[in-house]
Amino acid sequence: MVRIIQPQTERLRLRQWRDEDSAPFAALNADPRVMEYFPETLDRAASDAAMRRNRTHIAERGWGFWAVERKEGGEFIGFVGIKQAPEVLPFAPCVEIGWRLAAEFWGCGYASEAARASLEVAFEILRLSEIVSFTALQNYRSQRVMQRLGMCAEPHAFDHPLLPESSPLRRHCLYRLSAAQWRCNSEPG
Repeated sequence: MVRIIQPQTERLRLRQWRDEDSAPFAALNADPRVMEYFPETLDRAASDAAMRRNRTHIAERGWGFWAVERKEGGEFIGFVGIKQAPEVLPFAPCVEIGWRLAAEFWGCGYASEAARASLEVAFEILRLSEIVSFTALQNYRSQRVMQRLGMCAEPHAFDHPLLPESSPLRRHCLYRLSAAQWRCNSEPG
């Protein structure tokens, strides 16, 4: 049986998905602000399918894109975590870190806080050697989170192979963080 890892921070719980996450997850996936740098918003069926994939990934591996809830109040705010990146990417195989939070929770430091807990799992429990993150070139908010995590941008952008050539979001940047860099950045003083 796989042990489910469920990290916590001072303010947040990263946990396995629950049925009651479906409605708030669908609401954030339908929000054009949240989905600005994705090809499209998701309808309820597509959102539920994404939730099932996240839940299955965690059930099979013990880690993945976790549902995130605030400890105070217990409300679902989105997801943060690590998962195997799609094999079609030019830098695969690799494990990516990602996040998607409801807009009302932006600007509170939750993405960075939960991502740091995810990196701790990646490097201290799973003993991975590297984590990557990528986003559309225009997504400066996510790039700032990557930078706050100590990730380093690759010098060249790439075309995301799952997006059509005509998509303005096709050009992506890639950030990397090695276990050694993370440990160096995490040392006190």
